[in-house]
Amino acid sequence: MKLTTRGSKKFWNFSPAFLSVNLLIALAISASLCPECLVSGENLGEFAEDIIFSFLMSCSLSYGGFLMEDYFDRTIPWILYPAKRLFLECLSYFFYVFCTSLVIIFLHNYVFRQNFTLDNIPWKKLFNRTEFPMKLSFVILFVLISRSFLLEWRNAAIESEQLKTERFAQQYQSLKDQLNPHFLFNSLNVLSNLVYESPDTAAKFIRQLSGIYRYVLEVQQEELVTVGQELHFAENYLSLQKIRFEESLQYDIQVNGHADGFLPPLSLQLLLENAVKHNVASIETPLKIEIEIIDNQLIAKNNFQPKSSIPDDSTGVGLANISKRYELLSNETISVSQDHGWFVVKLPILNIAQKAMSSK
Repeated sequence: MKLTTRGSKKFWNFSPAFLSVNLLIALAISASLCPECLVSGENLGEFAEDIIFSFLMSCSLSYGGFLMEDYFDRTIPWILYPAKRLFLECLSYFFYVFCTSLVIIFLHNYVFRQNFTLDNIPWKKLFNRTEFPMKLSFVILFVLISRSFLLEWRNAAIESEQLKTERFAQQYQSLKDQLNPHFLFNSLNVLSNLVYESPDTAAKFIRQLSGIYRYVLEVQQEELVTVGQELHFAENYLSLQKIRFEESLQYDIQVNGHADGFLPPLSLQLLLENAVKHNVASIETPLKIEIEIIDNQLIAKNNFQPKSSIPDDSTGVGLANISKRYELLSNETISVSQDHGWFVVKLPILNIAQKAMSSK
């Protein structure tokens, strides 16, 4: 609103544009009252007098209207008090127009009419001459109110959209910030066990972990990544877990051809991490994980063999994090189900248009 007010002040603060517009209005009014004056050239003196009168009247009414708009914009905004603003502005402007036009008409008669004296003021005639300015004030007020309301509504809409965008960015960033420490925390827990069980395996785990964590850092600022990137990361992640579980973990990634589309970053990692954390994995009952793409959905499933108790370090980030990020980025929702001994999660693959929208 401040920018709009400053821009309008440049117009109505007796700038050349303001004076030119009001001069054109004065010419139009004078010509409409005496069109033959333009053709015949007669009564040019009266015509010039009418132009001066109309110019002063137009400048006074429009200038006062802009001043009033500026005042009410600062004190009674349309968005908060529309009815109060409309009533007070109309009442104030009509009163202003009546008083101003009466003064200008009085001065005009006093200067240009020889039979007009202070001892014999024709008040009824003066009041009657305010009829035209009052009618004109309806037009001016309509223009001013429409302009002011639309500008304020537009600014309010822009501010609302900016707040929504900022809130979206904060919410999404908060969700992404959960991923980095969450992944590192769980990986270090695994590593702490391997150090005592097998130092050589722990060293291999660290090397594999460094490559994976590099990807985590690279996508930390991204809102969407390609399906191919996520699948490549998932394979690296599963191979990392294979170091720990060996034959107790079996996985199969069945994706034929080029994987188009986008996913929220580290979505697969969260699903795979949940599968490893919450299910039994042993030589007798290996944990089986399968990943495939069907009908523009990336499907990650594992045989459902839950542990007797949920780990104490479970932060509950997983599915809730993925679901919330889909909610913020698109109208798509994830699907979670249990089917014939399998725990199945379906992630909708987003398109290039949604990728462009998330980048704004």
